[in-house]
Amino acid sequence: MMPDKDAEIARKGRFTALVIAGTAVFWVLATFIGGEMGLSQRVRALFDLMALAGFIWAFVLIYQIWRARQSNQG
Repeated sequence: MMPDKDAEIARKGRFTALVIAGTAVFWVLATFIGGEMGLSQRVRALFDLMALAGFIWAFVLIYQIWRARQSNQG
């Protein structure tokens, strides 16, 4: 039963890493493209808020992984 739990934690960790990397790439591209296209500050702020939501989601996933590891250790 333990190897299944460890594999689940590892899978969730990889997914969290993808969320963080994807959010960072989205944020950088949205900022760059928004500046090049001359989008309004309101639209750029929307992209910033979307990126913030992605990073908050990543922190929630990290907390879930941490809790799963705590319960897995004993």
